Amino acid sequence: MYDNICKFLAENFPANFATWLVGQPITLTELSPKELSLEPIRADSIILLQSNELILHMEFQTDPDRKIPFRMADYRLRGYRRFPHKRMYQVVIYLQQTDSELVRQDIFTLEETYHRFQVIRMWEQPTEVFLQTPGLLPLAVLSKTSNQARTLQAVATQIEAITDKNVQSNVAASTAILAGLVLEEQVIKSLLRRDIMRESVIYKSIIEEGREEGREEGREEGREEGVRLVAVNLLKDGFSFEVIEKATGLTIQQVQQLQDEITQTEN
Repeated sequence: MYDNICKFLAENFPANFATWLVGQPITLTELSPKELSLEPIRADSIILLQSNELILHMEFQTDPDRKIPFRMADYRLRGYRRFPHKRMYQVVIYLQQTDSELVRQDIFTLEETYHRFQVIRMWEQPTEVFLQTPGLLPLAVLSKTSNQARTLQAVATQIEAITDKNVQSNVAASTAILAGLVLEEQVIKSLLRRDIMRESVIYKSIIEEGREEGREEGREEGREEGVRLVAVNLLKDGFSFEVIEKATGLTIQQVQQLQDEITQTEN
């Protein structure tokens, strides 16, 4: 979920991310991993933006991943194959603090092959960088701050000042989700206004996902209850446990339990 939120931010605020990572507000457009030929590796986590001269390749990670160096080298070669005239800036951004040495790996080597990429550990980044533009505000609470709650309060104040309601709601919802990596839910709720978030496409997507999960759970419960009723009726008609097992997919132990429940009810 967290890397998807970062992907949403990068694709909706590309100039903000270009300023932070490349050092200038380059106009960037989305580049599909499919355009780099071959089957993409974990395409849902790959963020590719491009200009006429540059490809910006970002990956956000909550946990260390030993496959990252190879993936960066692989995508660099894919980028060169498709756009040999463009330079490629690659960066892995780790969101959650860890002592793992994997988050310090910025080189891929294989015999005489050598490839280097950039690594950013959010907990080492100065907070003020993320308080300057709307698209980076949600990342501020993950930065090098002595007081995460106070930083979130500063972010909330800036969110209140955003005049575009769609931008405001999306930034607020993104901030709330990413803040969950470092702050308790009650703290987040006390500092960010829920009414602002409700219009966010992110918020609506999470709500709809929850509803779908609920509907799926309901359907599953309905199926289980249906199987149970069939088994009970077969037991009352005198069928053997083995026949009921084959007919319903229940185990012998489950059928025995149903028989015990029937016996108790009748007594």
